[in-house]
Amino acid sequence: MRNDFAHLLEPLDLGFTTLRNRVLMGSMHTGLEEMPDGYARQAAFFAERARGETGLIITGGYGPNREGRLAPKSDYIAPDQDLEGHRQIVEAVHREGGKIALQLLHGGRYAHHGEIVSASAVPTRINPVVAREMTTDECYQTIEDFGTAAKLARQIGYDGVEIMGSEGYLLNQFTAQRVNQRKDEFGGTLENRLRLPVGAVSNAREKAGDDFIIVYRLSALDLVEGGNTLEDIITQAKAVEAAGATIINTGIGWHEARIPTIAHMVPRGAFTWAVKRIKPHVTIPLVYSNRVNNPQQADGIISEGVADMVSMARPLLADPDFMKKTREGRPEEINICIGCNQGCLDNAFTGKLTTCMVNPRACREVDLNYRPASTPKNFAVVGAGPGGLAFAATAAEQGHKVTLFEASDEIGGQFNLAKIIPGKEDYAETITYYGALLRKFNVDVKLNHTASAADLVDKGFDAVILATGITPRTPDIPGIDHPKVLSYLDVLAGGKPVGDKVAIIGAGGIGFDVAEYIMHPEGPGDPAHPDIARFNSEWGIDGDYAHAGGLSPEGMRMPCDKQVWLLQRKPHNKFGATLSKTRGWATFVEVMFRGVKMVGDVEYDMIDDAGLHIRAGGEPQTLDVDSIVVCAGQDSRRDLHDALVQAGMTVHLIGGADEARELDAVRAIEQASRLVATL
Repeated sequence: MRNDFAHLLEPLDLGFTTLRNRVLMGSMHTGLEEMPDGYARQAAFFAERARGETGLIITGGYGPNREGRLAPKSDYIAPDQDLEGHRQIVEAVHREGGKIALQLLHGGRYAHHGEIVSASAVPTRINPVVAREMTTDECYQTIEDFGTAAKLARQIGYDGVEIMGSEGYLLNQFTAQRVNQRKDEFGGTLENRLRLPVGAVSNAREKAGDDFIIVYRLSALDLVEGGNTLEDIITQAKAVEAAGATIINTGIGWHEARIPTIAHMVPRGAFTWAVKRIKPHVTIPLVYSNRVNNPQQADGIISEGVADMVSMARPLLADPDFMKKTREGRPEEINICIGCNQGCLDNAFTGKLTTCMVNPRACREVDLNYRPASTPKNFAVVGAGPGGLAFAATAAEQGHKVTLFEASDEIGGQFNLAKIIPGKEDYAETITYYGALLRKFNVDVKLNHTASAADLVDKGFDAVILATGITPRTPDIPGIDHPKVLSYLDVLAGGKPVGDKVAIIGAGGIGFDVAEYIMHPEGPGDPAHPDIARFNSEWGIDGDYAHAGGLSPEGMRMPCDKQVWLLQRKPHNKFGATLSKTRGWATFVEVMFRGVKMVGDVEYDMIDDAGLHIRAGGEPQTLDVDSIVVCAGQDSRRDLHDALVQAGMTVHLIGGADEARELDAVRAIEQASRLVATL
């Protein structure tokens, strides 16, 4: 029987007449929750998104009891806690006309503290501590705790709660036989395994009242062995609707899954097929929430009947005005999330404060702000890579006059290399975004212009920002000038072909990118028309959803026609050490499954017609290769710096020109943004 809570959606305008009314901001744990001034900072963070016309915001996860908290210092929602700080968040969002729901998340065996509990004492590879199995009484008490937490959330002023039953957290641990090996009334049959999550929803509805939004986050696809079947998921969706849920949000994959779900190599909307199978079986709004990053895609998901609503988390981290710009018909000005994870999830999963590579103000709304220019200055920016673009666009937006010099025939710098790597196609979105801002704020862009001191000295510039980037480093190896040898710029920017047998010197981020490029002869895909069937086949996903957990019994299939060696001086166990914490493992796995030979502890002896002569672990060998691609680091390009300083000009170095390490775009864009804020 349908629970009719449509009246709860009316104040939110969820009558589904505009895209805004169909988009909610998904939950992200930002690290603000643990900061001494965390409530004030969260208030500023969420208020900015509400001001940008986001309809319903979901907070980061808070435990419904002490055992459920994620870390020793994490907050939880219970009568013995001081919850007054939450009122700052609620009031700030309400002042901006938004609505906000508190996520109730019990970490279960994914928590990291000394009191972790779960359905059963089953180890997980992502936590060295094995959780204690909950007693039957503790299961019933946890149901009560979810209800009490929902009641407290209402008393604080939240418009609703989201009960987290996805991504492998506690409630998901109870629903899946992978973890639930209990013999009592909370284990065994599906009805028993659903007793805790369904009870949590029912108790929350009973204690919080009928006029309160309850979102249930349902795992639409577990992507783990021993996960739920499609029939299990549908049964669960119907059960939580009957128990009183207002909205069903969906999540994809457990954190311990061997399949990437949140990284940039995951196609846009990669799991719409799974969510669409659930929709006919529920009558309350169903939400799709994975790898959606632009309004056209969101609108398509809704209009094609995949779901009633769309949830976005990282896209609203990247641009708090996403919905406002959509309403005003300015989609080209949306700062699109590119799925890099470098500022957000990489930080969140390593205990650092979350931010965003393309929007360094994210989670820093209190201490990184720009002031409109009362006395406009005249800036020259040399280099139109990420750092130079960020400074030029941001400074011009504040009213300064900016001239941007770029030696090549296009803006984008290193992002023009990134966008041709299969899986990184979305990097082109950042270039498009900055291009729109340069036009809007009248930046004088001089392409095909290698700036000289004569262009800059005595031309009325108040300061010069050198964002000139890097030059690839050439290692001192006998024969390095052999015709077999190419730099990564030759391959990625110059389009020079490589042979069927390739050695890559250097296994940092660029080395892995070159390996990905070489192994995909078809080139980058079209993000607007993703090849989801191919992604499923390669990663071993059952697109027909005929098997438990959504895994194909055939496993991963990643063919590659080339022989590739990836070489580094560091020991073999250090491969991938510099890659992204939350997507680097997937890159590593893909490279490995495509047959790339990763060799560490390498010394390079010489290059000749026979190939690349190396010693690996002291043992000499010759790699009979057609091509050798050098990815051996970079040096900062600062050709103009000394001449400008000697001429008495004010000069600022940002990005690779300041520090060439790992071509860190997070650092480059943040440097540029903070420089604008101080000038």
